Amino acid sequence: MKNRLKVLRAERNWSQQDLADRLGVSRQSVNAIETGKYDPSLPLAFRIADVFGQAIEEIFQRD
Repeated sequence: MKNRLKVLRAERNWSQQDLADRLGVSRQSVNAIETGKYDPSLPLAFRIADVFGQAIEEIFQRD
């Protein structure tokens, strides 16, 4: 699954650790999602959308 996580994070000047802290996950989890090695669970995808104030569909797209 493609995502815009890295771009959205960079626009806010957040490190992976900053985002991880906001989401309650590890920095490694953020990295894995950004690189497409891991697809987040639905609850985590909703938390990500809430943090960025966007709909899930605006952040995640099918390959």
